[in-house]
Amino acid sequence: MDTKAFWIAFNRVPGIGPVRLAALLDVCGDIETAWRASIQQMQAARLDRRSIELFLDARRTIDPARELQHVQEAGVEPLTWDDPEYPASLRMVDGAPPVLYVRGRMTSQDEWAVAIVGTRRATTYGREVAQVLASELARAGVTVVSGMALGIDTVAHRAAMDAGGRTIAVLGSGVDQLYP
Repeated sequence: MDTKAFWIAFNRVPGIGPVRLAALLDVCGDIETAWRASIQQMQAARLDRRSIELFLDARRTIDPARELQHVQEAGVEPLTWDDPEYPASLRMVDGAPPVLYVRGRMTSQDEWAVAIVGTRRATTYGREVAQVLASELARAGVTVVSGMALGIDTVAHRAAMDAGGRTIAVLGSGVDQLYP
């Protein structure tokens, strides 16, 4: 089975975020072994009792192969910590997401990226600042990253695209559940 299936499955497990997953990987060595971890291995990774219970419950209900199929059917390419295409600058951040779900293409230009995020109920001044900043960054060849939500995020994306730049939308809810 493609190991990406296990990475995606872990994203569905409540209580297992980047820190706990990294600890499991340290103990188990690889993602598939981590998915099949024994209680002793989970304890060695310092998972608390509640996290262990949630993980055991999730393993009974989550089918990694089906999760991967669902992502692929949505036209999404998962990038994991193990993938060379995973952004190097993000990899260095503590608590970086173990999986990025990419629709579209990543380019080397995206290594030069700046996030512009803000409130959904932006003031006129806030919108103007986001517009100027995103436009200037895009003209300088910097990729603008934002959340695609209403307000500042939308202003940043539109301004960067209007200036001929690239944008990356980071969606907290997944590509199949857009949130305003």
